[in-house]
Amino acid sequence: MKVISVNVGQPTAVQVGNHTTISGIRKHPVPGRVQVGAQGVVGDRVLNRKHHGGPDQAVYVYTREDYDAWTDLLGRPLPEGKFGENLLISGAESAGVKIGERFQVGNVLLEVSGVRVPCGTLGAVMEDAGFVKRFVQARRPGFYTRVIQGGEIGRGDDVARIPGPDGAPTIGEVFDVWYASSSERQDARLQEWLTYPLAERLRATVQSWLD
Repeated sequence: MKVISVNVGQPTAVQVGNHTTISGIRKHPVPGRVQVGAQGVVGDRVLNRKHHGGPDQAVYVYTREDYDAWTDLLGRPLPEGKFGENLLISGAESAGVKIGERFQVGNVLLEVSGVRVPCGTLGAVMEDAGFVKRFVQARRPGFYTRVIQGGEIGRGDDVARIPGPDGAPTIGEVFDVWYASSSERQDARLQEWLTYPLAERLRATVQSWLD
């Protein structure tokens, strides 16, 4: 597994439907070594702190394999950072990654904490009003991580995948349940999910489903 790119973004105007919003979703690869700390990648800016960022969702990771699938689906390649990811890696498909798994990138240690839930801003940057639906159907959401140990990362770094706790849900499972009806959600399994290191926002959502 390798780092393909490290991406950061600054606030820009994004036209979402009939209104304009300011978002940091547009990210671009940065050269050299980049510092990663508890709040994420240095040089990246998160505006909507209600739904994004923070220690439990510090680094958003997407994979080369998921990008390749999108190239096939869309019939065109997409530039690195197009999905707003901070870190693009090779060697995995995001749906199969489990909550609590860890990824060692140089001296940086990341722990998988949650799933990316798309919003209209993603559709806007993809210039496709129906893209959120396509994103859900494709089941390639990428995943959020918390930073267990900070340090520097860069393009070409080796990535080691460290197994998480036995029985932890996969990113694909969490993504599916997010879009399931209340009758389709399995309460016993959701209760079990709370024993794993979920991001706080995701944990609150799972608890609300149980309640």
